[in-house]
Amino acid sequence: MIQPPSAPRRPHLRRIHGTETADPWHWLRNRDDPGVRRYLEAENAYTEAAIAHLAELRETIFREIKARTAETHQSLPTPKDDWEYRARTVEGLQYVIHVRRPRGGTDEDETVLLDENKLAEGHEYFAVGDLTVSPDHRVLAFTVDTEGDETYSLNVVDIASGAMLDGPDVPAPGCGLTDLGYGLVWANDNSTLFVVRTDEAQRPDRVVRHVVGISPADDVEVYREDDERFWVGVDRTRSERFIVIGSQSKTTSEQRLVDADCPEAEPLVVQPRRDGIEYGVDHQDGRLLVVTNDAAPEFRLLETPIPLAADAPEGDASVSDAAPSSAWRELIGARGNIRLEDVDCFADFVVVHERQNGLRTMRVHDTRGARPGELGPSFEIELPEAVYEAGGGGNAEFDTRRYRFGYTSMVTPPSVFELDLDAGRQELLDQLPVLGDVDLSAYRTERIAANAPDGTAVPMSLVWKPSAVSWPAACVLYGYGAYEMAMPASFSTARLSLLDRGVLFAIAHVRGGGELGRSWYESGKLANKHHTFDDFAACAAHLIEQGWADSDRTCARGGSAGGLLMGAMVNRHPELFCAVVAEVPFVDVLNTMLDPAIPLTVTEYDEWGDPADPQVFETIRSYAPYENVLPADHPALLVTAGLTDPRVQYWEPAKWVAKLRATTTSSQPILLRTEMEAGHGGPSGRYDAWREEAFILAFICDVLQVT
Repeated sequence: MIQPPSAPRRPHLRRIHGTETADPWHWLRNRDDPGVRRYLEAENAYTEAAIAHLAELRETIFREIKARTAETHQSLPTPKDDWEYRARTVEGLQYVIHVRRPRGGTDEDETVLLDENKLAEGHEYFAVGDLTVSPDHRVLAFTVDTEGDETYSLNVVDIASGAMLDGPDVPAPGCGLTDLGYGLVWANDNSTLFVVRTDEAQRPDRVVRHVVGISPADDVEVYREDDERFWVGVDRTRSERFIVIGSQSKTTSEQRLVDADCPEAEPLVVQPRRDGIEYGVDHQDGRLLVVTNDAAPEFRLLETPIPLAADAPEGDASVSDAAPSSAWRELIGARGNIRLEDVDCFADFVVVHERQNGLRTMRVHDTRGARPGELGPSFEIELPEAVYEAGGGGNAEFDTRRYRFGYTSMVTPPSVFELDLDAGRQELLDQLPVLGDVDLSAYRTERIAANAPDGTAVPMSLVWKPSAVSWPAACVLYGYGAYEMAMPASFSTARLSLLDRGVLFAIAHVRGGGELGRSWYESGKLANKHHTFDDFAACAAHLIEQGWADSDRTCARGGSAGGLLMGAMVNRHPELFCAVVAEVPFVDVLNTMLDPAIPLTVTEYDEWGDPADPQVFETIRSYAPYENVLPADHPALLVTAGLTDPRVQYWEPAKWVAKLRATTTSSQPILLRTEMEAGHGGPSGRYDAWREEAFILAFICDVLQVT
C-alpha cells in the first residue's frame, strides 16, 4: 500500500493575546526552503499514485469534455464605430486569438490583433489581464502575467504594422511597465494610458498616467491610496467622457473623475468617502447616475450634476464634502429586499440590474424626454426560465437603441440575446454549442430550500438527468458564501459528465454570498460567519432527509473562500460527506489575517476581521479550519493549491493537509495536488484546464461509486 508523505515537524510557537499555540508546519511558508518544494512534489507524486487506478476514467472524462466542445469557435462580433471585434479559438491551440474586421465585413476581412498562443510560447503559464483598443482603433494595449501570481506587464502594439510600441521587449531605454494590477484605460488622445500599479503587498494602491513609448520613470502618479484597507481601480465610462478612478474597501468607496479629453487634469472627487457608505457612478448626458447604500441598505439610485472644477468647493476638487445635497435627486429609492446592483448607461436609455428572491432582473428605462429626477417609462426584460443567471453583455457603443445581455441556466448553455428597444423584441444571437449526442431537454433543474438551525430558509439550485439518476442519488453539493458573491445557477459542459452518470448537482446559496441581497451577505461575515457553515450543513442534511441525496454518497466541493467552508465541514460535520474537494482553500485563516505582510491581508479585515483585536481573534480561532483539526473519521479529501497563488498562499492547504494526516482516525485518502507553475485559477491553457477538471471529476466519480 502506498504511504503518503509525512511533513516534518519543526518547533514554532505563536504567542498572542495571552495564548500559546504550536504550529509545527509553519516552516512550509518558506518557499525558498528546498525542503518545501521537495515536500510539495512528493505530495503530487503520492496523489498521482493514489489515483493511478483512475487513469482511464480521467482520460474518458477529458475526451467527453473535449467532444462536447466546439474547439474551433468564435465569439459574437462586438461592434464599435467602424469595426467589429471578436475572439476565436482554434482546435489544438490552448489560447484565444483576438481579431477584428470592418463593420459589416466578412471573415476574409479579419485582422489578427493578438494571438495569445504565440505570446504564450516558452511559458508554462500565460494569461492576459486587460486588453483595450485606443479610441482611434489604431493601437492595442494589453497586460500579461506569465507566472500565475497576477502581476502584469504592459504591452502596446501598433495594429497596422504589428510593431511593439511599449513593453518589456521594446529596446528603447526604460521601456517596460511592470508590477501592474487589474485596470488599463485609454484617454481620448490615443497616447495616454491610465494604469493601476501595486505595492509590495500586491495591493493595487495607485493609478499612474503613462504615455506610450515613454519611460515609466516619467509616469505621473494621478492618485495614491494610503489607507491599506482600500484598493484602487480604473475604468472608462461608456460615453467616453470620463476616466473613473475608484478607491474602495469592503465597506466604503470613493470615486474620482478625470476628463478623458484632458488626461492631465486633476481628478475630481464625486463624493468624499464616509465610513460604511459605498457608491459607484456612470455617466449619461449632463448627469451622473450613482448607485449607493447611503440611507438604503439594499442600495438606491441617485442622479447628480457632472462635477466641474469651477463648481468644486474652495480647497477641495469635489462636488460636496458632506452628505449628498439638494442637487442629488433620488431616481429609485430603497425597496425592502430588492438589491439594486448596477446600472448600464446609454445615450437615451438606462438598464437597471437588480436581484430579488435570488434572481437577477434587468429593467430598461427609456430616458428620452425624461425630466431631471426621472428615468422615464420602463419595462422588465422577459427571461424564459424560473431559475437562471443573466447580466449585461458586449455593449461597447453608447449611442445605440440595442442592448445585448447574457443568459444561462443549469440546463441552458451561455447565450447572448439582443433587445431592440424600438421594435420591442429580443433575439437570440448566439449560444455556446454543445456537441455530440447531447439532448439538453433531457436534464431538469429546480430550486428548493432548506431550513438552517435558526429557521432561515436557504435556497439551493439543483440539476440532474432523470433518465440516469436513481433516488436517493449520488450528490455533489457546491458552496461558496463570501464577499457578497452570488453563485450563479449556470451551465457547465464538464458537469454533464457527472449528470450523465446519475449524479445530482446542487448549489447551496448560503449566507455570506449575495444571492438574497446585502443583508444575506452581512449575515455570513465577521462574527456571523458561523451562519455560512450552518447553512451548508443544513442543505446537505435536507437533501439526505428528503431523499434527494444518498447519505453514503454525498460529496462537498468549494474553492478559495468556499474552501474555507469545506474546511469547516471537514471539522464540524465529517459524518455528512463521503468526500470533500477543497480547491485552493483559505484554511489557515487566523495566521494569514495575523500577518499584514501577506498580499491582500489588510484589505480583508472588513470581511473577516482584524485578529489584533482579542475578540476578533477568538471569533476567527473558533472556526478557522487549520486551528480546529481534531481526531475524527474524516471523509476522503482532495485538496489543491497553486505555488504562485497570491490570494490563498500555497502553504495554507499544505499545512492543513499535514495536520489532518497527523490527526485523522480515518483510513480515507487525503490528497494534495499543487500546481507548481500556476496560481489561484489553476492551469492557464484551456486543454490543461479541462484535464484538471477531468482529474477532479474522476476523483468525485470514484468516491461516489459512479465510475
